[in-house]
Amino acid sequence: MFGFSRSSGPAVGRMSAKDAVARHDRGDLVVVDVRDISEVRASGTASGGVHVPLMKLAMAADPRHPDHNPALDPARPIALFCAAGGRSQMACEMLLKMGYTEVYNIGGFGDWCAGGGKVAR
Repeated sequence: MFGFSRSSGPAVGRMSAKDAVARHDRGDLVVVDVRDISEVRASGTASGGVHVPLMKLAMAADPRHPDHNPALDPARPIALFCAAGGRSQMACEMLLKMGYTEVYNIGGFGDWCAGGGKVAR
């Protein structure tokens, strides 16, 4: 009706957690957790993944920024998750607007775990 839930950003691909786990284990995919640090402390995060809170993602993803995280490479496939999928959707749209080309939304941390993803605490 009002379009509040509709995204005006680029189309984001969806990837099953099972596929993300398999690609991550092969080294074909960077997995990024965009939850807040308090959430990560409470539950852990994807083993071998990158934790960058959504509020810091734009800086960490920009190769020109002093706080750039070298694990975030616009040329590499990236899959993101949060608690339920909403923030990771926003993060995916942000990365696509920044020039990243292969970006996927896994959904939530529970999806990562259900897909067989290892957890680091």
